[in-house]
Amino acid sequence: MACENLFAAAHACFRECDPERKVAAVKGLYARWRQGRVHLGKPESDPGRVPGRPERPQLVPPEAVRFRSVATPEGRAALLHALAHIEFNAIHLALDAILRFPDLPEAFHVGWLKVAAEEAEHFELICAHMYASCACRYGDLPAHDGLWEMAVRTAHDPLVRMALVPRLFEARGLDATPAILRKFQGIGDRRAVEILERILAEEIGHVALGDTWFRQLCAARGLEPEATFQALLQEYDAPRPRRPFNEAARRAAGFSAAELARFV
Repeated sequence: MACENLFAAAHACFRECDPERKVAAVKGLYARWRQGRVHLGKPESDPGRVPGRPERPQLVPPEAVRFRSVATPEGRAALLHALAHIEFNAIHLALDAILRFPDLPEAFHVGWLKVAAEEAEHFELICAHMYASCACRYGDLPAHDGLWEMAVRTAHDPLVRMALVPRLFEARGLDATPAILRKFQGIGDRRAVEILERILAEEIGHVALGDTWFRQLCAARGLEPEATFQALLQEYDAPRPRRPFNEAARRAAGFSAAELARFV
């Protein structure tokens, strides 16, 4: 049986526009990799770098995405929809890492393929609960594109990508999750709590993967990782990590106590 080319298959997942088909394709690709039916192969010469998306949600500036109290049906739907959109973009970020940096070791690509499959499951779980609890589907509400915009800005260098996407933006998700969990606990939404607890546990691993590769790439270039991270925040005018931190999650993901102490 002929093996699939990982880069070609990942590109097909990346370009798929229908969310349900994208989720199924990503999960299926990771399953086939684990079965030994996929190999790295050769990267495509020009696979394109624009992810496939459905016509909705409408993309608007971040300040145009409004939230209400989760005690209202509208507020709960808005928060779940925002979380679903983050997970949908996270699928693209993981696949893009595979496609964007084909010369990195196989372990890099396998790691991000696993992340893509987990992000696909997160999206699927949130969407199912959002429809069951709020009769809301992905795309029914507007969303913003800040996370993907940072992926575009870091497309030229895997070190910068690992610093400013997993270590910055995705680590901010670790900090935000406890407060979101409390909101759902407050309204007795046990299923949302179960889903978010699973997502938090797996997102620690995703940030840790980015941290590992950031440190390896720094070592290969003779750079001190934590000073380099600080310099990149300034160079890219990126939002600095802001307290309160989920310190346990960040430490589990690779941040040192000394690094966290630098941020006030």
